[in-house]
Amino acid sequence: MTNPDSPAIHETQISNLPKIRRITMTTLPTGTARLELINNSLYTPVIGDVLDLLGYRHQFLPSGIRPLDPTMVVAGRAMPVLIADIFGEQKNPFGKMTQALDQLQAGEIYLARSSRLECSAWGEILTATARMRGAVGAVIDGFHRDTPQILDQHWPVFSRGSYAQDAQVRTAVLDYRIPIEIDGVAITPGDLIVGDVDGVLVIPQEVEDEVLERALEKANGENLVRKAIENGMSSTEAFAHFGIL
Repeated sequence: MTNPDSPAIHETQISNLPKIRRITMTTLPTGTARLELINNSLYTPVIGDVLDLLGYRHQFLPSGIRPLDPTMVVAGRAMPVLIADIFGEQKNPFGKMTQALDQLQAGEIYLARSSRLECSAWGEILTATARMRGAVGAVIDGFHRDTPQILDQHWPVFSRGSYAQDAQVRTAVLDYRIPIEIDGVAITPGDLIVGDVDGVLVIPQEVEDEVLERALEKANGENLVRKAIENGMSSTEAFAHFGIL
């Protein structure tokens, strides 16, 4: 619907509207600069739309995996971790958890497929360890604890919620830096992970550049569409001109 307080946009005005800026692979940064670009310019809805368009239609992790704080955003490389149920005290408490933490690299995300037993898979000390190694976040298909102490560190953690029950006699890390699946979403070491208040998704490495190019274009286009609609353009006109709604 046209805003009654704004002048109608006529055909000549529509033809003069800016076009969506084309992003090419040669302009995409690499390394840390790429992660910063994602955090500052992109968001999961627009990336998810592009993945759908390219035929990758099952890339979001389960909807229950949420940031501890809605302002948290994360972009980094997957360091997958596989956690399994155990029952009682073990010869090696927590399995390979400390090894998994100690080999984290800068720019990586500790991404754990947790066990089915309800207990914590992340907490204050794990956050401090990962943060000091240069990792950029943790995504846990399970629970965390020590919520206030994690929030004090201003470091992004995503999980299914808080639950204080300890993992030592209930779960163990079986292996890490291996391919895993979470509810049918395949995650390979090094895949690009992006998370925000609307969810967490996985961008496969083989389509990463194309997804980012198209997502940046779409984000730019959505900004133009919103401005045009706020200036009086109807949604029908906007979709016809920009192809975005």
